[in-house]
Amino acid sequence: MRRKKQSADIEELIQEILVDSYGEDEGFWAFCEAFAAHGGFPRDAFVAGQLLSVREVDYDGNVLRGLVAVCRTEDDEVHRIGLEDVVFPESTEAHRTLAAYRSWLGIPEPAPGGTTKSRRRHKATQEDLDLGAPLDLIVLNVKERAARCRIPGTERLLTLRSGDVWKMPPGALVTVRPRKQWSYAGHPYLSGDLIDSRIDLDALGLVPLELHDRGVWDPAEEYWGEEGEPKPDYALPIIARGPRRLYEMEQVLPGEDPDDPDEDPITRSVDLMNRGARDEAQRILMEVLEVDLRCLDAHAHLGNLRFDYQPEEALAHYEMGKAVGGLSLGADFDGVLDWGFVDNRPFLRCLQGSGLCLWRLGRFPEAEALFERMLWLNPGDNQGIRFLIEDVRREKPWDDGPGAARGQRGARWQPSSPVSRRSSS
Repeated sequence: MRRKKQSADIEELIQEILVDSYGEDEGFWAFCEAFAAHGGFPRDAFVAGQLLSVREVDYDGNVLRGLVAVCRTEDDEVHRIGLEDVVFPESTEAHRTLAAYRSWLGIPEPAPGGTTKSRRRHKATQEDLDLGAPLDLIVLNVKERAARCRIPGTERLLTLRSGDVWKMPPGALVTVRPRKQWSYAGHPYLSGDLIDSRIDLDALGLVPLELHDRGVWDPAEEYWGEEGEPKPDYALPIIARGPRRLYEMEQVLPGEDPDDPDEDPITRSVDLMNRGARDEAQRILMEVLEVDLRCLDAHAHLGNLRFDYQPEEALAHYEMGKAVGGLSLGADFDGVLDWGFVDNRPFLRCLQGSGLCLWRLGRFPEAEALFERMLWLNPGDNQGIRFLIEDVRREKPWDDGPGAARGQRGARWQPSSPVSRRSSS
């Protein structure tokens, strides 16, 4: 569904760029002008997995060669490379314009996220940072007193040392008041004080996870209890709404072994957690998110690691996963994300973790609204939300409500022993 919309958008962009162009030569000039106007150069890009800085897009009138990217390497060497071989970050206008250019030439667009494994991010340099003003950084991988961070809008990495950084979830945009910059063993470091943190999805520049249409979900075909018994209250508006579209959300899992479906970083992390090796379990999850912040199961399981003792920090991890997954839904999503599709479960786990933390922290209206949304998204309620929501509506404290025992120790939610992403419960 989303790819069809993207194709229509690209065709519309081609028509917009070529509106006053006649012939192939004028077409190349039109695209060259479009890149000059909207490319945002200089800009980081990849060529065969190698990070380069594209300074401009040029056309010398040779229709056989077409557009070229004028690139500069870290060694300050200049290269002219066929533009069709360049890969821009997928959230940028340069990427969209390049997709239109490739389509106009009849060259296939690379698969979304296809360069993730070959991508080699480069180290930040002194020229990348202005220590005279607060800096924004994207947190990727958190350790006790340091975090691997990326400079927004680039693929440049550095290590931030700050006493409060351990609280930050991967994906957070933090504002830092810098104190000192240095290099050790060839890697750049920055020390500073955190003055703000927030979720800013635009700054992350993520490509939304795909939503795969799985047909129609019909409430008339669902089991709502024995025949003759009244339908549960939560189901009445869902049944009245009638059939809706059914979707499965794409799952991103860097490091998964395609030849061994039971071997992946999430499973290894869960096994370590169950053996009490919490630090090693966290390390694996952080490394997964450093590769791709769209791994929702890693966000969920990082929340699970903190759920029992640090509900505020756990909530931050669940909320990040919820926000990243929400990119695919938009504000008006009215479909069903059934638990029966395995790839929907990471997102649903993030929602559940957020709701339980909100309840535990006494934020009852927010918890109630989130639980209501979960029942709408997954009416089969494999997670047992219908058993919890009444306690939340009555504003029963977490420790007093019988629903809390279900939420904390029930088979479908085990924060102290996170379930594998392939659990069928």
